[in-house]
Amino acid sequence: MLPTLRLLLADPNLGLALLDPTGPTAAGATPASATPASPSMLDRTVEWVHSSDLIDPTPFLSADQVLLTTGTQFGSDPTKDADFRPYVQRLHDRGITALGFGTEVIRDGTPDGLIAACRSLELPLFEVPYRTPFIAVARAAGDLVAEDRYARATWALKAQRAIALAALRPDGLSATLAELSTQLGHWVALFDASGILNRVFPRATFTAAPDALATVQHEARRLLARGQRSSSTVDAGGETLTLQTLGGHDHLRGVLALGGPRALDQASTEVVTSVIALAGLALEQHNALDRAQGLLRTGLMHTLLGGDHKLVEQISLQMWGALPAAPVLVAVVDVPSLRRDAITEYLELRVEDTPGQLFFARQDDTIVLCLERSADGILSNLCTLFDLHAGLSEPSTYRQLPRALDQAEQAVTRAREGAAGVTTFNDVARQGVLALLARTDAHAVGLATLAPVLAYDRAHATELLRTLHAWLLCNGHFGEAAAQLGVHRHTVRTRIQQAEQLLARDLGSFPARADVWAALLATDTAVVSPLRPRVIRP
Repeated sequence: MLPTLRLLLADPNLGLALLDPTGPTAAGATPASATPASPSMLDRTVEWVHSSDLIDPTPFLSADQVLLTTGTQFGSDPTKDADFRPYVQRLHDRGITALGFGTEVIRDGTPDGLIAACRSLELPLFEVPYRTPFIAVARAAGDLVAEDRYARATWALKAQRAIALAALRPDGLSATLAELSTQLGHWVALFDASGILNRVFPRATFTAAPDALATVQHEARRLLARGQRSSSTVDAGGETLTLQTLGGHDHLRGVLALGGPRALDQASTEVVTSVIALAGLALEQHNALDRAQGLLRTGLMHTLLGGDHKLVEQISLQMWGALPAAPVLVAVVDVPSLRRDAITEYLELRVEDTPGQLFFARQDDTIVLCLERSADGILSNLCTLFDLHAGLSEPSTYRQLPRALDQAEQAVTRAREGAAGVTTFNDVARQGVLALLARTDAHAVGLATLAPVLAYDRAHATELLRTLHAWLLCNGHFGEAAAQLGVHRHTVRTRIQQAEQLLARDLGSFPARADVWAALLATDTAVVSPLRPRVIRP
């Protein structure tokens, strides 16, 4: 941190006297009697000291500087406050830390009008005695700045050394982030590639501040959504939040977030930059390891489907922990190629967080999950977070795993027809076997089967197909079908006989009726117009 105005005024060799800008006019005040009403003024930083007697020196100044003047720009005997107000206003708007007035050069003491203007704009004002040259004030400030920079550079080296040693520990990434938090006096959080909080130091950072977590997570996800390396600084809840993506272009691995009561200075930024490099390297190494583990998982899943449960259990126990206890649920999840790495990393973290509840492996453009029955919430959260379609099987033993996988694949096929989310095999089973026909190649076969009847209806403006549908729906009862259609039962009988001739089928047999009914379902209900009651005319 840069030195403060308090340190500069405290130098006994300079003899600077602060004039209270918030109290009564204090011309000739001494350091012992000059204490401003707002102590925060004394804590303003001093970047440098500059001297000028220009009426408008602001083009040559920058924020956080101290300006020294002898007052020649005001004339030999200024008496009006209005002469000083615009001058002080310009200094205030430029962000000047304080104004020093050299006495006994042009006039004795500090003009009352200048004191009043500084008081109204809360710009600290101090007197520089005749015996103290302006260059001595500038040199003293320069020495303080140099001492601060040396101290911060020394701190940065020590901090980087401590962080480098932490990186050599077994869990190098966590140890590195914990050490960074200690060195900065800030909390440090790591978000994974999906924007989920991975780890935070100190651990209780967000326990009592869920709103702060929501703010940081929202900003982290915004950076990740851009898909490019980037950083941002935001203010939230009185803290300055600094976020930086980790990983290369188009392969972001996460976001490092820091928060504290003050912004990072140059030395702190250098330390954070070194940690970003270490964290990015660690995540890339983890990603390479994840790819190797992914291949192993795929092989183990094939082995598991082949029936060798014991072998997979032994390997999994050593690598990730025990397999989920049977009966298990099998899920198949569609995975977009651009999100595959992020989804895989998300699942790896869930395996670490919930050991013994999840096993997964990639299979072509999908991911297959084996879930402990009570862990289906993991699947729901995955679909919600990444906007995915998933199919879920009935509970199954490991010996019945191939059948459960078939169920999950049928369910995900149905899930693709609607919004993102989880479709269970029970949902599919409740709709019946024949309901699947409209979603298979049976559609074309059904149209070919019914083509003679469809052609006859179009050519003669008859309703053979509609009558056939109603008759089959009424289980072959001519009277019930006639009542639904609003015609005489003999009319229904005649139409069914015509349909039998066109279809070349004896509809008195169950197989023929079942075949025609399946054809009706496969061709979609749009082929058959809705049944509308008709009035039977004599």
